Amino acid sequence: MLLLMKRETFYLFKKLSRSGFAIALALIALLSFTDLAYAHAVAEGDKGYIQEIYGVNLVPYIYLGAKHMLTGYDHILFLFGVIFFLYRIKHIAIYVSLFALGHSSTMLIGVIFNFGINSYLIDAIIGFSIVYKALDNIGAFKRWLGVQPNTKIATLIFGFFHGFGLASKIIDYDIAEDGLIPNLLAFNVGVEIGQILALSAILIAMGWWRRSRSFFKHAYTSNVIMMTAGFVLIGYQLTGYFVS
Repeated sequence: MLLLMKRETFYLFKKLSRSGFAIALALIALLSFTDLAYAHAVAEGDKGYIQEIYGVNLVPYIYLGAKHMLTGYDHILFLFGVIFFLYRIKHIAIYVSLFALGHSSTMLIGVIFNFGINSYLIDAIIGFSIVYKALDNIGAFKRWLGVQPNTKIATLIFGFFHGFGLASKIIDYDIAEDGLIPNLLAFNVGVEIGQILALSAILIAMGWWRRSRSFFKHAYTSNVIMMTAGFVLIGYQLTGYFVS
């Protein structure tokens, strides 16, 4: 009986995954079970550790950068949207490189010149980037405006905003001036490592899903759910901005 239940559960999960609903449920769960008040923010333990160390500390900053990206559901959702209809590794590399160039440059500039944007506002813009990419994926701009915006330029521009989001979080660490540049570069390396890890997991899941006939059947629904997640993030952050 137990074996039969396990087998039925396996086939049910397999069916849901092939239909695309597993990814949809994952997106919903990501927003449902993540504490939006603290997600993608500076953990008190990390902040306390950073404030106690001085000089060049490459490994801790690499770890913090990777951790920041892997726990940043907003960055991951945007990346998910960016690669949704990209099949060739060459094309994926181009878009991911543009995104990395964007967020790396503004992250470094923001921290070095102590230029931080209000966390609520920048996170609302990041939420908008998710909405934008979902609309782009379902062809909304072509239908509504009659033109297709340049997706590469859009990815780079939103990368700039994501970078300012990273900068605002790093400024909260109150990093010591001693060893600032090497530590920032190490943090950025960690961000890229985290991005590669997250992207690899997404590509594995997407590659398996794309082989099923249900991919195009449920692609529209998946992007609508992603867009809804972006709107939820925008609403939450704007509420926080006006209430705080």
